[in-house]
Amino acid sequence: MGLDARELTPTLVLKIVVTAAETRSFVRGEKVMSDVAGVPVSAKTIQRVVGDVGHELADRRDADPRTDEALGQRPEVAPDLAVVECDGGRLRTREPGCGPGVHFAGEGWREDKNACLIRARRRVFDEDPQPEPPACFRDAKHVAKIAETEALSVASPLPGGTAEHEDSPGGVSCGEDDWRPKRLVRTVLSSMACSEDFGRQMAREAKRRRFYESPAKAFLGDGLPWNWSIWKKDFRDFVPILDFIHPLSYLFVTAKAVQESAEDVWSQYLAWMRGCWQGEVLQVLEELRQWQAKLGPPPSDAAESDPRQIVAKTITYFEHNAPRMSYPEYRRQGFPITTAWMESLVKEINYRVKGTEMFWNDPEGAEAILQVRAAALCDDDRLKKHLRTRPGCPFTRRPKPPKLRIKNRKS
Repeated sequence: MGLDARELTPTLVLKIVVTAAETRSFVRGEKVMSDVAGVPVSAKTIQRVVGDVGHELADRRDADPRTDEALGQRPEVAPDLAVVECDGGRLRTREPGCGPGVHFAGEGWREDKNACLIRARRRVFDEDPQPEPPACFRDAKHVAKIAETEALSVASPLPGGTAEHEDSPGGVSCGEDDWRPKRLVRTVLSSMACSEDFGRQMAREAKRRRFYESPAKAFLGDGLPWNWSIWKKDFRDFVPILDFIHPLSYLFVTAKAVQESAEDVWSQYLAWMRGCWQGEVLQVLEELRQWQAKLGPPPSDAAESDPRQIVAKTITYFEHNAPRMSYPEYRRQGFPITTAWMESLVKEINYRVKGTEMFWNDPEGAEAILQVRAAALCDDDRLKKHLRTRPGCPFTRRPKPPKLRIKNRKS
């Protein structure tokens, strides 16, 4: 019947793992299994099963893309547009093997790394399809929310606040003639691995999905150095694009630091933001350097809120990322210019792994739940496929070993 030592059938294991991937905790999974599936399974059993399946998924993730052990089927054709995005997250961990309760591993917080690989469809244009920035980036309340700072007391160009664009992914509302690429199939990766190992995971998945064969390839990230280390080593043929939201945030905070009145702050931000949107990044950088010369360099003991320190930090950020900020050309090529797909994915992953009083054994427990959650979020239904074809698992019917023939030898 395919029973293991816990007397769980393959069908029951599938229900347990899918429930654990979609509910907030193992305790909630226990309730769903009892009340909805009609099967009483303890939270501890659910946790053990998820641990087993999670590490099986990790083994298949790291398998050679050319073998049958690898997750996902190789597509028949390469994507029209291959988009790779990555970002870090945070979850709380504890030392394993210490018994019940919370036993912190260091400070308790660890970084998980996440990536989405998107097969997309695009349109190519002769000219920039949206030369003017969208309304959401010209709304004071919305921009303050993006920059995570206090809103300005200035009139919003959009009557009624941000309601007109709040449902748009990444806040980039483009109207009926939307130039943005369309997502077709999403593959998700998540791991506690270091950036070098995670880059190899991303490269293997990109090879399985035939991303390197695509005629149009884009790699998006924020200013984190490990994002671009991965791009440089494993995705050098992809067009590097800095998420537009991040320079926008830097510019808004810097405008507040160098100007006094709310109206001057807003005018300064709009000028700089429009300059970046229209590809005039070097001009914006030159104006920032002029402000630095006017204010003076920051002293070694300058506070983070010191205007001199804020301007210097923004200049450094723009100098490092200017080659990845040719936004008019990216739009003309039909590439995305924000990591909206990635930001949405991080929230979906955090829903399962991050919460009040939620801790994971470091790193085995955290890695297992990340693998299960990532597989559940893939558009190719790989979690269910793995559970139905688990190679080497206790539920797979094994062939009987051949009988050994022992010849009697006369002494």
